[in-house]
Amino acid sequence: MDTAMTTLRWLHIAAGTVALFVAPGAMLTVKGGLAHRRWGKVYFWAMALVAASAVVLGLWRPNIFLTLLALFSFYMAFSGYRSLFRKRPAQGRGPRGIDWAAAFVTVAASVALVVLGLVRPGPAWQRVGIVPVVFGALGIVLAGLDVLKFVRPPEDRHAWWFAHMTGMLGSYIATVSAFSVVNFTFLPTTVRWLWPTVIGTPLITLWVIYYKTSFRRRAGLPVEVATSG
Repeated sequence: MDTAMTTLRWLHIAAGTVALFVAPGAMLTVKGGLAHRRWGKVYFWAMALVAASAVVLGLWRPNIFLTLLALFSFYMAFSGYRSLFRKRPAQGRGPRGIDWAAAFVTVAASVALVVLGLVRPGPAWQRVGIVPVVFGALGIVLAGLDVLKFVRPPEDRHAWWFAHMTGMLGSYIATVSAFSVVNFTFLPTTVRWLWPTVIGTPLITLWVIYYKTSFRRRAGLPVEVATSG
């Protein structure tokens, strides 16, 4: 069993390394192009392996924080990837059972992160401070918003684009966070966990505003309302 878990741990590290270095290839290539799709798929499946291995390792140790965090982190990649299959809800390309299930599992895992992060039932939870509360709150908001969009699809025909972009970029923040936690040991624990979120979230917001402005200009709409909808 120890040998199997050691092998799984190395697979986890290898997949995380692939995700860390492949994602910029998808970010910097032409959106929708062959290279973008290729690197995006490699990144998604690397993240899937990261999450699956983290859940197994977290249950084996056990480390409930790692397990719940893996579910939250992968949901962003999953939601961003699945948004490509939900481009046209009015034409039957809306959410499927797997989308609903993933969203509700993520909400449940995120609620658990918040509760356990506040209660701090053991030393492991005490060491990470407010980290589980922050990530849990983010998970509740993100998965909750997805559920609302499932119930009432947005009218913006580019909604899938922004869902894809924010999901994938959000998951990359999680990847950078994991790298930071392991390697930036000179930083305080909370800072190691949260600096990628503090820096990355505004950058994602700016990226969304840029594309919304671009789409509205092409459509001849007022640019000043680019941050709405």
